[in-house]
Amino acid sequence: MTVTKTALFGATALVAAASIADAATMRLSHNNPPDHPTHLSMQEMADRVSELTDGEVEIQIFPNGQLGTQRESMELVQNCALEMARSNASELEAFEESYSAINLPYIFDSEEHFNEVVAGEIGQDILASSSDNGFRGVAFLTEGARSFYGQKPILSPADLEGVQVRVQPSPSAIRMVELLGGSPTPISWGELYSALQQGVVDAAENNPTALTTARHGEVVSDFSLDEHTIIPSVVVISNCAWDGMTPEQQDAMMQAASEMQEAHTQRWQEAANAALEEAQSEMGVEIHEVDKAPFVEAVQPMIEETASRSDNLADLIERIRASGSQSGS
Repeated sequence: MTVTKTALFGATALVAAASIADAATMRLSHNNPPDHPTHLSMQEMADRVSELTDGEVEIQIFPNGQLGTQRESMELVQNCALEMARSNASELEAFEESYSAINLPYIFDSEEHFNEVVAGEIGQDILASSSDNGFRGVAFLTEGARSFYGQKPILSPADLEGVQVRVQPSPSAIRMVELLGGSPTPISWGELYSALQQGVVDAAENNPTALTTARHGEVVSDFSLDEHTIIPSVVVISNCAWDGMTPEQQDAMMQAASEMQEAHTQRWQEAANAALEEAQSEMGVEIHEVDKAPFVEAVQPMIEETASRSDNLADLIERIRASGSQSGS
């Protein structure tokens, strides 16, 4: 994958603007606001890395897409023009196929099952899988289950017929909405509020905090808890930045990342519950419980299709499903 001219131009300008002279300073790009749970967790990681390395490694966080979109930031990381980024597993499919396994709808029995997978051996294997592609993951940050929201309840796949649904630029997201009968429309996160407001799309799918931190609850009326996927954020680091650290600094980075991942899980659940309450009480959004069975049945072809793409994906899917049944989740 090649970096875009726009992304390279933006990176050059921003490097000059940042005036970062210390090679041990890592710039971390993401597209959420500073009050978002993921930003708060990453700031804790940055503080912890500094503490563990006695200030030898500093992480400077750039929120709100200041260094480019998620895709642009990932291209910059891959090409060593940016040290770190927070993307999500959906967009990372374009850079490493292993992430496709955890993006599948209803692949996890519950959020508890998801947390067990990403915190365990399977999660570590996925984070390490992109090391031949210019970067590696250091941590997953749960963003909870994603559901549909728009100007009407989505209580069954039939309710998505003819509906323009904003999706991330991900093959899995597009295929899922197609199987459910909707019309997938890839739109960048920064453009989604206006797209919903102006009727460019009829609906979107995300976790509950989208209603509040992104203010989407101002321009939609209904949030339907079908909870089709649990797409985590992923904090990644370029191979160049990783290889430039000492083994001790690498250990400190992974320790701080692991501590962040664990603490973030609790923070996220609290934020999601608060977002649903705020969306209902202050924004007038109606929250709907959903019978998930028809959704689960409709998307089953995705499991077989994804598993058939490679032995690696087939193995990951089998391991994830087995871990769910074994844990009783």
